[in-house]
Amino acid sequence: MELACLDLEGVLIPEIWIGFAEKTGIEELKATTRDIPDYNVLMRQRLNILNRHKLGLPDIQQVIATLSPLEGAKEFVGWLKECFQLIILSDTFYEFSHPLMQQLDFPTLFCHRLITDEHGYIVDYKLRQEDPKRRCVKAFHELNFRVIAAGDSYNDTTMLAEADSGILFRAPANVIAEFPQFPSVTSYQELKLQFIAASSRELV
Repeated sequence: MELACLDLEGVLIPEIWIGFAEKTGIEELKATTRDIPDYNVLMRQRLNILNRHKLGLPDIQQVIATLSPLEGAKEFVGWLKECFQLIILSDTFYEFSHPLMQQLDFPTLFCHRLITDEHGYIVDYKLRQEDPKRRCVKAFHELNFRVIAAGDSYNDTTMLAEADSGILFRAPANVIAEFPQFPSVTSYQELKLQFIAASSRELV
């Protein structure tokens, strides 16, 4: 049996923190795992910025409610679910994801949780585990699944390396240059063809 594992932000939905940065005008919040490889460093930076500007979870959720999946993402998810068992492996948070996952017909999502105080300010976050995407793929291998994975950022590369086949999708030039071992594509049609080529089965 084969699993398809995808990153979420930048692959199926817009980058939430970039959308929030554009809404608030806080340029520092545009940094993502495309820019800062260490996720904990990135999140501490984000929480410090939110604290400095007195912004909380409800402020971010208001922006998320205005977002939609990337054009073509829903159709691609539908095709994947027909041909594979699909699991989204993301470093987003359950407190962010519901409106966008609803628009994608709720594929299975593994991600993290935020910790808020009584006023809705984000005081901390709880990772499901360290290096969660790679460790998920490793666990799937132990269950005798083949895994084809796709992502766009530094935090996806260990997942892609652990998978039987890893694909970069709309990755920035710096990530593509540092990880030339992974094929790089920019459209859902190209990504579909990569999944077909990587599958051990005949797909259409």
